[in-house]
Amino acid sequence: MTNTVITIARQYGSGGRDIGRIVAQRLGIPCLDKEIIAQTMRESGFSEELIQKADEKATHSLAYSMSMGSYFFGSQPNYINQLPLNDQIFMAESEVIKKAADKGGCVIIGRCANFLLRDRKNRLSVFIHADKPHRIDRAIHEYGIPEKKIGDFLEKQDKQRAHYHSFYTDEKWNDLENYDLALSSSSLGIEATVEMILAAAEIVENSAQA
Repeated sequence: MTNTVITIARQYGSGGRDIGRIVAQRLGIPCLDKEIIAQTMRESGFSEELIQKADEKATHSLAYSMSMGSYFFGSQPNYINQLPLNDQIFMAESEVIKKAADKGGCVIIGRCANFLLRDRKNRLSVFIHADKPHRIDRAIHEYGIPEKKIGDFLEKQDKQRAHYHSFYTDEKWNDLENYDLALSSSSLGIEATVEMILAAAEIVENSAQA
């Protein structure tokens, strides 16, 4: 068991979700991914269909994007119900993430968790990436994406995650300065990537207790 909160941002097809689940299993701590959707649904009152449709997708209004800072990270809670649906869901998921981190060690997949928990000493933020051939192969053979569509699909997924992250954090999703650890799952393999995250988590755990 550990009190370290591990956040994992990942390129599509890098295996980051599987890596996060293995790390959580090895440490005996919860892994929050699709579970966030279910818990948010219960706590927010939104339907599961709406949450799944908006999950990890940002509002696409440029004018709104320019003014988002005063809403999300300011002191205007009365305006939350006036936000677009995607943004209300982001706020609800953010509260779920923070509450999970308050309870102790866990692994959180995506959803800007590295930014939301950036001030916590017990946070280890990880970015999982992989080369394009590896990601394409994984998407086709493990995720079932048709081969003739994979090029456009992969690019769309990357853009969506990058836009979501930058919209809500004003930071670049793939800027490695925003993470404690960046690992290539295609170079290291899944098992070695897991082992390196576990080793880093132990360092963070010991440092937080010092």
